[in-house]
Amino acid sequence: VQLQASGGGSVQPGGSLRLSCATSGFTLDQWSIGWFRQAPGKEREGVADIINRDGATHYARSVKGRFSISTDVSKNTVYLQMNNLKPEDTAVYYCAADRWPPGSGELLLPRLFAHWGQGTLVTVSS
Repeated sequence: VQLQASGGGSVQPGGSLRLSCATSGFTLDQWSIGWFRQAPGKEREGVADIINRDGATHYARSVKGRFSISTDVSKNTVYLQMNNLKPEDTAVYYCAADRWPPGSGELLLPRLFAHWGQGTLVTVSS
């Protein structure tokens, strides 16, 4: 199982970024993917997850309405579209994978995922 996050960068408040999580070594449409972030001096926190077997998605309250998670099975890639970015969104963002089935509910806890990619840095600053 391999995951590679990319797409981070620097953006002004109110701007947008799209993160990508390229996956390999497993059947993406049978697995669940989570996006997490970790700001300096803070614990890693869940941002969004998608259960690909039924398409269910969940979002942290802090990003609901601004972020959107989606999967392109043909490209083995999961995306995190981030709009209306705020300085508090600044963090290293990680994607993670595990075999959680439909009905699992929210998966916004790091301990629920066994497989992780390296992070990509998002900086929101004027």
